[in-house]
Amino acid sequence: MSSAPEKVPAQQAVFGGVLMGLANLVPGVSGGTLILAVGLYDRFIGAIARCSRLKPTHDDLRFLGLLGMGAVAAVLALAGSAVYAVNLHRWAAYSVFIGLTLGSVPTLAREVKRPKFAEALAFLAGFALLVGIALASEGNSLPESVFVLFIVGAVAASSMVLPGISGSYVLVLCGLYDAIIGALSPAVLSEDFMGSLVILLPFGVGVVAGVGLLSNAIRSALERAPRVTHALLLGLLVGSVVGLWPFQKPEHRFLVYDRGLAAVTDLLGGAATSVVNDKYELDLSEELVAQFEVDFAGKSAEDLEDLSREYVRFSPSTADILKALGLCILGFLFTSRLARNQKPNASEKA
Repeated sequence: MSSAPEKVPAQQAVFGGVLMGLANLVPGVSGGTLILAVGLYDRFIGAIARCSRLKPTHDDLRFLGLLGMGAVAAVLALAGSAVYAVNLHRWAAYSVFIGLTLGSVPTLAREVKRPKFAEALAFLAGFALLVGIALASEGNSLPESVFVLFIVGAVAASSMVLPGISGSYVLVLCGLYDAIIGALSPAVLSEDFMGSLVILLPFGVGVVAGVGLLSNAIRSALERAPRVTHALLLGLLVGSVVGLWPFQKPEHRFLVYDRGLAAVTDLLGGAATSVVNDKYELDLSEELVAQFEVDFAGKSAEDLEDLSREYVRFSPSTADILKALGLCILGFLFTSRLARNQKPNASEKA
């Protein structure tokens, strides 16, 4: 039986929660990655595992409460801003998160120490898994039924437990990103609270179930084979940046804006340009409207929503590369400094 885990300072736990909440809003970024980056991963896994077995300590409840407060605050306060940044300034958002993710690599690599065959194989397995996820194509949207939302929540919970597995990316693959993240927006919650609850309640129950199961599995692995498990986590961490190629832009920028999407939907439905301009406070010309009718002829509202999430890669200029590199370095320095300030992780026993 190991000694009790060290008490985590309140400000560190809250800040870790903020990073976790923010990361889970961004497709391709994992909350578990940033918890690992700030040196709280093993502590988090141990606390969740004990809570799922109904054996939490007082420090576990305090730590998870503070972490949860930070995560909830980040989600409620930054949901709209995160979606805006990812949709319209993806190069900047992803550059920062690449740096934040890679900043914890040196510290985690020290946990593996001198890797042997088993550690190398675990690293490659984790890296290959994340590369495979990054290369997966998006599927069709799943129905928003209670069962589907529960299952998707359980799968998306991996983002809080497994570094590199992005819960938001899971939602994108399932076609439920806008529905679930949109339901978290303060504006939507205030206007249609019950509608948001119907979506968020089964999803949240699935998240709780998924976190409980995965945390116990990882805790057991950390106890039995800490070096191999940390090598696997390192592979997941490094592989997670493969899906964060920053130089992407919306294929149809006008549709990314809520007003733009709604305006085009009305125009294709036969609304007059002047009516749409007045309704959405726009200044669309007849020439632009005619181009919309050519580009989006025969498209339904659902088709337009799908088009609003299409991104294409572009060839960056030297200035683009330098700006992205600068943001990566800032993110790297931020989490590497945080990680250096933490004591080395130690596997926790119940």
